[in-house]
Amino acid sequence: MGPWSRVRAAKCQMLVTSFFVLLLGLSMATLAALTYFGAHFAVIGRASSDRTPYEAMHRWAFYVGISLAGLLTLGAILGAAATVREAGGLMAGGFLCFALVFGALVQVAFWRFHNPTQVEDALLDAYDLVYDRAVKNLSGTPRQQLVAIQDTFLCCGKSSPFSLLGDVEAGLCRGEQAARQDCLVGIRSFLRTHRNIASTLTGIGLAAMVYAMLLSSFLWFAIRSGGSLDRKGKYTLSRRVPGCQPQEPSFFRRSQGSPKL
Repeated sequence: MGPWSRVRAAKCQMLVTSFFVLLLGLSMATLAALTYFGAHFAVIGRASSDRTPYEAMHRWAFYVGISLAGLLTLGAILGAAATVREAGGLMAGGFLCFALVFGALVQVAFWRFHNPTQVEDALLDAYDLVYDRAVKNLSGTPRQQLVAIQDTFLCCGKSSPFSLLGDVEAGLCRGEQAARQDCLVGIRSFLRTHRNIASTLTGIGLAAMVYAMLLSSFLWFAIRSGGSLDRKGKYTLSRRVPGCQPQEPSFFRRSQGSPKL
């Protein structure tokens, strides 16, 4: 494969990669929006206090997700525009966006590896706080907040560590609600699904960023070295300066000045 074919193939791959990165950014924005505004997270957020670890982590996850989605979208647009227009500056900007996203995803993966249960513990602690307040005040707002959480997660109550529940705890789940699963189990199951989706997007994002950085760096060097496909086979004519005669090729000058045999 010649150099022009390699550059052409890299440009096609960059356009496809930019479109894929754009879809990845939209997916991350959707996941961040569901994490912050989704019914399951929002119902616990409304019931918990602003000073709980869950609220701080909730906001942190939303801001990180939206920031990554914005960088992915910007990088995809810059990469596609730089490929079409063959602009080295735009390609460098796209590479910078991809590098920033790669670094952020590495940090997220590192944090997730060293703190595998931090999100789950914060969410369960928030539910335990609402549950304890509802047990102490059955007719007030805590009771309504607990019912909203249980209806959202389709669960009821939580199991006692001693396998015995008091009259108040047992009275929280009666009739059809008694057949529902334990809320601790339901919350863990929901978080497991959400965690798998986030981990999948993180892994795909890391692989896509490495590939996008390789392509953008190769195309940047190709543009800087003049390897432009759109300029292949095209020539530019310089304007003729008045009063100057075009010089003849050196071969003809030597032929005219040489003695005749």
